[in-house]
Amino acid sequence: MVLVKGPVVVGIDNGGTANNATVLTAAGEFLVDRMVEIPSRVKEGPEQAVTALSDALDNILTVTGVPRDAVVAVGLDTPGPATADGVISQKGSTNFSEPAWHGFDIRGALEARLGLPVVYNNDGNAAALYAHHVYFGAAAADTSSISAIVGTGLGGGVVENGQVVRGAAGMAGELGHVTIPLHGLIEDDQPLPTCNCGFTGDSESIASLTGIAKNLLPYWLARYPDHPLHDEPSIMAAAKKLRGMAEAGDEMALRVFEQQATAIGRLFTVAANFTDPHAYFVGGGVVETQPHFREWFIKTVRDHTLLRAEQSAVATFALVPDLDMAGARGAAIAALERHVPGE
Repeated sequence: MVLVKGPVVVGIDNGGTANNATVLTAAGEFLVDRMVEIPSRVKEGPEQAVTALSDALDNILTVTGVPRDAVVAVGLDTPGPATADGVISQKGSTNFSEPAWHGFDIRGALEARLGLPVVYNNDGNAAALYAHHVYFGAAAADTSSISAIVGTGLGGGVVENGQVVRGAAGMAGELGHVTIPLHGLIEDDQPLPTCNCGFTGDSESIASLTGIAKNLLPYWLARYPDHPLHDEPSIMAAAKKLRGMAEAGDEMALRVFEQQATAIGRLFTVAANFTDPHAYFVGGGVVETQPHFREWFIKTVRDHTLLRAEQSAVATFALVPDLDMAGARGAAIAALERHVPGE
């Protein structure tokens, strides 16, 4: 068992298949530098999923050798949409589609199960908070940022003065559903991209894996009739292979990702005129790619973010670090700030 000076918090990142957990000390030290996962069991329903979250806490304490009585709070993140208090949307969500999840108070249920305070964020906000604190360090409380996390959908978050902007219902920072200008972004004969949320032309309809499969790839494959992705068994299987092809320099794949990067740039342009942040962070699969590709991608985002000269002089563009661990770590930071005085 490790010797821990002072209290610790545990951060748990809940996903569709696994829960990843971490431990953060009062001094700001993470006790694991890797993923520590167990099955999340969300498809089995709320009762089993809350048990799995409790098991994730027990597991990370075993891995780190930290005694249970050293834990003063738990940070939890899940995919949204959910309220600021961790109540899953009445319409459910991708990971919480079964009726039993609709309107379920996952934060409250875990808090009751553990007998410890639980601080909730959605996964995009948690990753955004982590990126902000890693980049700004001691200056985190005096700075602002916006993060766009590209995955199956487009998540993210807005951080102001070191704190996540939650909104009245806890659903602020749903960046994927911000409508962006399409002129010059899509081709003249390209169909208008639609989102599963019902919007047309929001950023998620382009900058997400779902956007690739639903909107971008069908169009570009028609423009490239001899492309090898035509041989894939489904459009989603083809979409999942596209990033690797772009890294290898495939022309069609690069055109798709150029549209994605342009869409994020236009999203950040909206942010520049609305929140004027100090930093713009990009996360998702691009973080896990070869350096030449991610540098090209972030440069393309920057080139399509329209800033005034005064903003350009102070703004930073960067990638979200430690993406797989960012959710759990951001959740832990939120718990530490709430429940450890002076941190």
